[in-house]
Amino acid sequence: MTILMRQTDGRRLRLLTCHTTPPRIAAVSAPPAPAASGPASERLAARALAAIPGGVNSGARRFPGVDDVVIVSANGATFTDATGRSLVDYHAAYGPVILGHCDPDVGAAFMDAVSTVDLTGLGVTPYEIALAEKIQEHVPCAERVVLLCTGTEATFYAVRLARGVTGRRLLIKFQGCFHGGHDAVALNVISAADRVGTKDPLSTGILPEVIDATLVLPFNDLDAVRHAVAEHRGEVAAIILEPIPHNIGCVLPEQAFLEGLREVCDREGIVLIFDEVITGFRHGLGGYQAICGVTPDLASLGKAMANGFPIAALAGSADLMEQLSTVPGRPVMLAGTYNGHPGTAAAALATIEKMEREPVHDHIFRLGERVRTGLQSMFDRIGVEAYVTGLGSVWVSYFLSGPVRSYEDLLRNDADLYVGYRRRLVERGIFELPANLKRNHLSYAHTDAHVDELIDATEWAVLRELEQRGAR
Repeated sequence: MTILMRQTDGRRLRLLTCHTTPPRIAAVSAPPAPAASGPASERLAARALAAIPGGVNSGARRFPGVDDVVIVSANGATFTDATGRSLVDYHAAYGPVILGHCDPDVGAAFMDAVSTVDLTGLGVTPYEIALAEKIQEHVPCAERVVLLCTGTEATFYAVRLARGVTGRRLLIKFQGCFHGGHDAVALNVISAADRVGTKDPLSTGILPEVIDATLVLPFNDLDAVRHAVAEHRGEVAAIILEPIPHNIGCVLPEQAFLEGLREVCDREGIVLIFDEVITGFRHGLGGYQAICGVTPDLASLGKAMANGFPIAALAGSADLMEQLSTVPGRPVMLAGTYNGHPGTAAAALATIEKMEREPVHDHIFRLGERVRTGLQSMFDRIGVEAYVTGLGSVWVSYFLSGPVRSYEDLLRNDADLYVGYRRRLVERGIFELPANLKRNHLSYAHTDAHVDELIDATEWAVLRELEQRGAR
């Protein structure tokens, strides 16, 4: 069955209105000096290795320089490991923590919900209904919403739905964009220079024919998209992208590129999918689509939607979404025992409602601008070539000359310096993920004092790293 894509309807975008009540934030205090790794911490790490492959439950949680970390508590802007070391957290679990760790309002909402109703596997709960309505209210493409557990599931079902309704096989994604661990999209994220322009799967075990059905193109290159679509006319089911490729830091999209994708998809009957698992809610309640004014057919949402509780959503046009098997007799299968769990739905509702009534985005956007301008000024002053970029509460310092349009530009980044200074920040009680091209995040719990400390510590860490390399 083929369903032609409707033109975007131009409905008015909802803009975030923030109140002027100041955020509830605690005074910053200096973190304690790192404690020596002791027997208790070592025993916990050994137990993890004996029970869990590699000692962690995600391949994105263990990195050289931060091996054997056992985190025992988190609060506000910090977390504490089993050695007693407390670190100011700018990693934010890859972005979900937007209000601060263990936000009391979100936690209370979760506990209240699960004390009333837990998983029943039948029908729907009021929490699910209210959350779907909230997403409809804020996200421009969200005529219908289904609740899921992870961003990977959201993009998986988006791709399945696009293929199911168009009857087409091919998918277009972009080098540097990450859309989860399922086979159709698990390729070409942070690729080695000699792998750019080829198929670069993230894992073994993916069938070659699945990889072959995904076309990988350069981000911000509309001509490449037009050429690929013309070459495979009538075969492309969907174009999927992070509207801002945050999985490689922050590569900002060109407005003409996003508008051109919408035009190509409308003309060719292709489903346009925005993966807003990161950008949704962190950059505004309506996601990046509300900022750029380009409305996709489908959008995946997650991460900051529930301040770290495990929930995601797939939102989109009614004509597409009502082809899911949640509507009896419709052909595109969707299922999940834990979808729309009332506890996590309540946590998401509490997170969104807090962002509605308090100046969360005003606060984190202001701090983000302070970080970006402060770091760029510092790098210029000490004579280190760096390009500091980002949006809102997200920032990244690339060690190269700007601007950056696509992943190919990032091949010039000084990865050793990028990772090295982040490892040294731990000595100053600050945590940024020590992995190449990974972004940083601010939360509502961070303060101006945290920003001042960050800029000072970054200067110290970069200079120490350069001195060790003999570059100073």
